Amino acid sequence: MSIAILGASSQIAKDLIFSFAKAGRRDLLLYVRSTDRTSAWVVEHGLQHACSVHHHDTYGLMPHDVVINFVGVGDPMRTAEMGSAILPITAHFDGLVMAGLEQHPHRRYLFLSSGAVYGNSFTEPATADTQATIAINAIRPQDRYAMAKLYAEVGHRGRPDLAIVDLRVFNIFSRTHDINARFFITDIVRAIRDKRSLQTSTDYMVRDFMHPQDFHQLVECLLAAPRANCAIDCYSREPIDKPLLLQTMAEHFGLHYEVVAGTTASVNATGAKPFYYSLNRKAAEFGYQPQWSSLEVILTETAAILDGESAAA
Repeated sequence: MSIAILGASSQIAKDLIFSFAKAGRRDLLLYVRSTDRTSAWVVEHGLQHACSVHHHDTYGLMPHDVVINFVGVGDPMRTAEMGSAILPITAHFDGLVMAGLEQHPHRRYLFLSSGAVYGNSFTEPATADTQATIAINAIRPQDRYAMAKLYAEVGHRGRPDLAIVDLRVFNIFSRTHDINARFFITDIVRAIRDKRSLQTSTDYMVRDFMHPQDFHQLVECLLAAPRANCAIDCYSREPIDKPLLLQTMAEHFGLHYEVVAGTTASVNATGAKPFYYSLNRKAAEFGYQPQWSSLEVILTETAAILDGESAAA
């Protein structure tokens, strides 16, 4: 089975490529903007036997059975900087894939969506009955990312004849993560690494951190299952709340932190979300059974980062 990966230079994509290669997959077509950089990465990690590297502009020229679209922005700071540009970029690459499906309707399409499609309130975790909410008369810059993903998902559900699965990623964390990205967890890791105190707000929140191995498991389950057209929320075995996260990092890694009212150290490019995770377990219908809890992910991958490990687990 040949698999085309758009946006193959993203960190989530790279972790999946490692997992695919370890599982024995050998026909991976990596599509990126910078072929030189990705080719060097492939050689550095000894993946030449599994991968070939191609420019985004050449997508569609080589036959493939599956396409996974990772094109997007993983760093909240970059999301904020891109502003409205995120909409046409998402639409452009999704349109390329959809045009290919018209010509090759047997092909499967996995689209990297986001939990952000639900909106930005998350006063409670998402469920199968949660409705997406957009303040249409007061659209804010942080709404654009969610709208780009939602627009794509609506288009996908409009083609039930095609095998399209939207994977709503909430949080994935691994030792290969760019710890300069402005997520709360990377702010914590940098504070530990730099031996400085982290200032954080009094706001309570719950997060769900998925391990790359569980993400790979989910993808493989979808590829092995009968064709489907649906959206799936990603989840770990168990989420974690902010107090336990801070306490755990203090106990295991010596994190020093201060809880200060009004502090806004992290970047909330898609809006503040107290309960940013999902209780929708539709993925289980495809055989997915997460092996890692959020706490286990954080402990294992943070230790690897601080020890200087760079290879995927």
